Amino acid sequence: MSYMVRAAIALAALIALPILSAGCSAAPGDADSEELVGADETVGSSEDGVSGSIASGTTLVATANVNLRTQSSTSSTVLKVVPDGATVVVLESAPSNGFYKVKHNGTTGWTFGEYYQVGDAPPDGDDDGPDDSSQPTSKREAAMQRARNAKGFSYWWGHGRFRDEGPTSSTKGSCSGSCPSCSHKGSYGADCSGLVAKVWQVPSSNDELSVDDHPYSTASFNDDTGLWSTVSRGSLKMADAMVYRSGSAGHVFVYEKGDGWGSMYAYECKGCSYGCVAGFRTASSSFHGIRRAGY
Repeated sequence: MSYMVRAAIALAALIALPILSAGCSAAPGDADSEELVGADETVGSSEDGVSGSIASGTTLVATANVNLRTQSSTSSTVLKVVPDGATVVVLESAPSNGFYKVKHNGTTGWTFGEYYQVGDAPPDGDDDGPDDSSQPTSKREAAMQRARNAKGFSYWWGHGRFRDEGPTSSTKGSCSGSCPSCSHKGSYGADCSGLVAKVWQVPSSNDELSVDDHPYSTASFNDDTGLWSTVSRGSLKMADAMVYRSGSAGHVFVYEKGDGWGSMYAYECKGCSYGCVAGFRTASSSFHGIRRAGY
């Protein structure tokens, strides 16, 4: 067989092969081959179900298995079934035909309000967190109180130091430039990992907000240790954290509430030009959840 004939056969075989992406591909079974069978929408609803306008960011709890649809109609395609007891996050305050636009574990769709009860309402205002005057009742609440106290301070690369009473115009500090070659003025502030170390009080000696201590980096939080471990994004609890690390880059922030795959309320020392802030945000699939041991 001549070289040209062998080459032609090889080329034909190559063309016949399926095209594979250089990146990630779906795991076996991820692709739906049959139409999704929705939940029975004649059971589980109640007069106590939600209705009327609901603040964006509010968490709703399903009182039955309930369909998540592409549009606000029972004739629309079912995207998935939200399990009884699962939570969704409201994306638009005004309902349409009794349906609310929500997100559940990364999937956005419309779901009927009669099958839900209100869980956690969003903090008052667009960016304000819960009432700072509340007294901690658990390790998680105490951790969140430390995160709230950090809000408003400046971003301080390689440091972690705050005041229990929060920032003032004279103590909040300031950051300028591009980190790590940035400049900081003041004696308080933190970078992202400095904040989480203070919030979680790791190591145990790092228990004073007003003492400058920065024992970890995002690389430390990215791997499981005896002090914290990975948790699924769908099971995040108040005071857990979200982290990613890629090469020398990374970020970590403290989760308070919301959809771990969608809109969530977080506290973070975000960057030089932002400082330490709180508000609703999303996180790419590069992030994973972590939990402090003993919480």
